Amino acid sequence: MTEHIAPLRLSLSIDALQSNWRWLAAQSGGAACGAAVKANAYGLGARGAVEHLQNAGCRDFFVASWAEAADILPLLADDAGLSVLHGVRDDDMAMAAASRARPVLNSIEQIARWRQAGEGRPCDVMVDTGMSRLGLTMDEALSGALDGLPVRTLLSHLASADEDVPQNAEQLARFQALKAGITADRYSLSNSAGICLGADYAFDLTRPGLALYGGIARDACLGHIRQVVFPEVQVLQTRTVKAGAPVGYNATYTPRQDQRIAIINLGYADGYLRCFSGGKGGAHFEGQALKLVGRVSMDLVALAILEDCAVTAGDWVAIDYDLPATAAASGLSQYELLTGLGARYDRIWG
Repeated sequence: MTEHIAPLRLSLSIDALQSNWRWLAAQSGGAACGAAVKANAYGLGARGAVEHLQNAGCRDFFVASWAEAADILPLLADDAGLSVLHGVRDDDMAMAAASRARPVLNSIEQIARWRQAGEGRPCDVMVDTGMSRLGLTMDEALSGALDGLPVRTLLSHLASADEDVPQNAEQLARFQALKAGITADRYSLSNSAGICLGADYAFDLTRPGLALYGGIARDACLGHIRQVVFPEVQVLQTRTVKAGAPVGYNATYTPRQDQRIAIINLGYADGYLRCFSGGKGGAHFEGQALKLVGRVSMDLVALAILEDCAVTAGDWVAIDYDLPATAAASGLSQYELLTGLGARYDRIWG
């Protein structure tokens, strides 16, 4: 059977992914460096990311849900660990009991659930040190609620590590107090941006996500973190639009003179959202710029072709997707740009 080739693909760099992890590991002050591979490895494809990160030396992985855990567990080496950040609901217990992944317990109720049905197996625990999201309160954690629980990793999460704000030092001080008062095998606070705050924030294990996949979490990443994902889309049709003829929905673009355009197989169903409309998005073909014209629709985008550009139907164009620059142009965060990449792309690691 002939393999089907989708008209849009993500060209994914193994070398850049592994280089990013190695740099983050080197910045982790001697702590182990894990990897957040939740949300399909931030849109890049969890199974491929786990394989290549393991080959680089990563042995600690984090997902959001038990369904995500089940997808990658068969790929993990015997000495690799997997933590499920959202803990265990009642509905998760059957799957959790049969899995070697560890729950990250986030509440007194989840702790009670794991004590009752976890059969004494290790767990991780999240404590809220200032984000008011998941996790035990400081008072709950220090009240003895964890006594006797086999805690592999005690975690908290930095809320504003990408900014220079007092909250970072406040959360660090609270986590240091937790470490002094709670027994665990390991302690973990830092995400990608937290790693860049210095060795004091590293503790025993860091948990990068964004920077692994090419995102610039702080300026310290510049020159070290490399782009991993390069969207490429096939041209479906080229045509010449006469001067004064509108292009796309609601006639938001009308050329003043005859304009050759390329229609490509990309749209907001693929995570390329309408905020790229009005010339905020674009592509390149053989080094020549192709500006987006008109509105982004569900499956199609129009690009203006310069007179000397030879692009035609069947050619592949490279979508402009430098993460910091594209975030600034679109108003989307780097996280949204990555995790929004849809299911219709072929994901090709090389």
